[in-house]
Amino acid sequence: MKVLKLSAQGLPQSWITLEEAALHYAADDVRWEVGGEIACFRGGHNAVTGLQSVIHINSIIGTRGAPSINLCSLTPALTNGKLFTRDRCICAYCGRHFNDQELTREHIVPVAAGGQDLWMNLVTACRSCNHRKGARTPEQARMPLLYAPYVPSLWEDFILRNRRILADQMEFLLAHVPKSSRWRS
Repeated sequence: MKVLKLSAQGLPQSWITLEEAALHYAADDVRWEVGGEIACFRGGHNAVTGLQSVIHINSIIGTRGAPSINLCSLTPALTNGKLFTRDRCICAYCGRHFNDQELTREHIVPVAAGGQDLWMNLVTACRSCNHRKGARTPEQARMPLLYAPYVPSLWEDFILRNRRILADQMEFLLAHVPKSSRWRS
């Protein structure tokens, strides 16, 4: 289980462990929190008061400080896992749903023709369609794309990074994805 860590301004920073979140709470770095409580850490007892220290961890926390870079201008790192998730594990050519092991990274403009590993040049394809298309463009292979590639937004990238997103975290992230996102459908 991960905690969604945001900047004090509400921009996503990272997915952190419960222990890392507890450190932010203990250091008084948490400026605000939303979502439900997902964990409770109990510490030692105060020698003077006899009270036990307790830290309640929420699923989404806003921490002190501002990011030093504009996170909205960054292009998300590209991995096969994120690509397959962006495309909902659906082959861009036959439209069938597959599990990750049956999918490939498909270059729209083939590498042999100068195509690069960029979000806008990649779609998910099953092994059969990828082999059939070969080192040709979709037009040359007479295999039209069923959906267009796109670069995920910062908010979508945080969805793509974590397979076990809690309902309140997903609701928070989805409220910020562009209206044109596949995650809205």
